[in-house]
Amino acid sequence: MLTKGDDFPLHQTPEPMAVSGTDRNFYDRYFFNGYSDDGSLFFAAAMGLYPQLDIIDASFCLLIDGVQHNIRASRRMGSERLDLEVGPIRVEIVEALEKLRLIVADNDSPVTADITFAARHTPIEEPRFTRRNGPRMFMDYTRMTQSGSWTGTISHNGQDHVLAADRHFGTRDRSWGIRPVGAPESQPPPTGSLPQFYWLWAPLNFTNHATFFHTNDDAEGAGWNRRAVIDALDSEPADYDRTEYTVHYADGTRRVASLDVSLDPGGDARLLIEPAGPDFHMSGLGYTHPVWGHGMDHGELETAYDTIEAGANPHEQLHWHIQAFSRATLTLDGEEHSGHGVLEQLLIGPHAPSGFAGLLDPAA
Repeated sequence: MLTKGDDFPLHQTPEPMAVSGTDRNFYDRYFFNGYSDDGSLFFAAAMGLYPQLDIIDASFCLLIDGVQHNIRASRRMGSERLDLEVGPIRVEIVEALEKLRLIVADNDSPVTADITFAARHTPIEEPRFTRRNGPRMFMDYTRMTQSGSWTGTISHNGQDHVLAADRHFGTRDRSWGIRPVGAPESQPPPTGSLPQFYWLWAPLNFTNHATFFHTNDDAEGAGWNRRAVIDALDSEPADYDRTEYTVHYADGTRRVASLDVSLDPGGDARLLIEPAGPDFHMSGLGYTHPVWGHGMDHGELETAYDTIEAGANPHEQLHWHIQAFSRATLTLDGEEHSGHGVLEQLLIGPHAPSGFAGLLDPAA
């Protein structure tokens, strides 16, 4: 079965693109976020393709005036990987690795958009994420991450919010590989321990720099996947491979109040990240959502719209996984630079340095 993808140099096996690969959990995803420099407007979008499930889904979320508006769509893919449109949501690759357009046409929500992301630097390739649950592969994927600026218009309740490249920044990523998608597995491997996933991800924008920090820690606090990068925009990015961090939580929660990252222990390169805005709930994009999770089958085409109020209970499953608009300070070569970005947080199960012993026990 030949499709449009066969006309592009994308093949990874001898098979046509429509049937290439065998793992039912293979996925290929676009992610975007954006924010005004004062944090009053925050938006995010995602689009995922699941070739072995023959499903493509997408979402667009706008957080404004204390309410998160979630637009969701899913359809059968028909084995065509290059039709990047699901219901009212469309992604256009204007210039690969440089510029992408995101369109949200009229729908049942009060939100539409026509916005364009322009890269500030070449993408950063994060280390390959490979993790097993007992004998079973849990995840094996690659992600590239890139910060940029936004232009265009987002409309909400008939009011146009015009995005300007000097005031609206954000990050986009592309990830592909294997991680759980679609219906839950009927017979997961017996691990004999609590689920555990400790994840912090902080792409940040400064006037003359873009910085990146992420860590996946195990239950003892060891970073099994951790990286920090400073991109000065006009030179080669600098990698830091001995990164350490100190985190403080808001009392009675697992929400981060501040994150202090020492990029080169013993040196002066540091990042101080302080969440400053309402939480953006990643369940709006399908993450940990019991109905609109990534790759769930909704038939030929289905769309939906719902909202989440600011201040939603952080102990409920839909609200575990967040991105928080954050103020940031970069200290480099004795100078301080002010910027902003996001701190993504998904903190499940034990984490000894934080004092977490149970599934969701909060900070003392």
